[in-house]
Amino acid sequence: MAVTYETHQRIAVVTVDRPERRNAIDRTTAIALKEAWRRFDDDDSVDVGILFGTGAVFSAGADLNAFDLIEDPDGFLGFSLMRVAKPTIAAVEGYCVAGGLEMALWCDLRVAAEDAVFGCFERRWGVPLVDGGTQRLPLVVGLGRAMDMILTGRAVAADEARAIGLVNRVVPPGEALGSAIALAREIAAHPQTTVRTDRAAVLDGLALEEGFDVERSHGLSALRVAAEGAARFAHGEGRHGAGAPTAD
Repeated sequence: MAVTYETHQRIAVVTVDRPERRNAIDRTTAIALKEAWRRFDDDDSVDVGILFGTGAVFSAGADLNAFDLIEDPDGFLGFSLMRVAKPTIAAVEGYCVAGGLEMALWCDLRVAAEDAVFGCFERRWGVPLVDGGTQRLPLVVGLGRAMDMILTGRAVAADEARAIGLVNRVVPPGEALGSAIALAREIAAHPQTTVRTDRAAVLDGLALEEGFDVERSHGLSALRVAAEGAARFAHGEGRHGAGAPTAD
């Protein structure tokens, strides 16, 4: 299965399980992620959800080889524009880039391994951020830092990510999931009514939905260029950051 759903007492762990594709998201995986997070929202036995990627990579984002994601009210990645009623945490090992970064930003908190790497790597392929990244990243790290990441597409190491507020905890490699579960249990130990209402008040005050509409409008206008970039990637150009194009 591309996505698994497991519970640990009051905690749900949603795992992307495509290590052979660096946990990249194709249409099947996006649908499975949507279903998993809807299940979490409806699951009265859990209070906190964790998003994790199996293996050495959190997620490389959209699968540019398949390039089969479709427009969806809940986001191209299946859930990135969805709102759930309970707290969520991203447990990040390795690369968390492009759509993977947008998935981590969807979560309320982020726990990262010391060797984690973040970045808007889709920049090199002319692929737009269409899963909430242009709206959430400035809220998390500030406008100037967000613009730096979005416009350059550069890699951001875990220590810098912590310094700019992109991640909340940095832990030794291999411990991100365990640390995220410990953090989730800390949250789950509190009375959940006010955990959820206070969280809802924060999100309602941000009024992100209008920004998502703006992002979607601009992003859809660039999909032709995105298709061309995905084709270059699928044919082997720029793997591991080498020979990345500098212009559309």
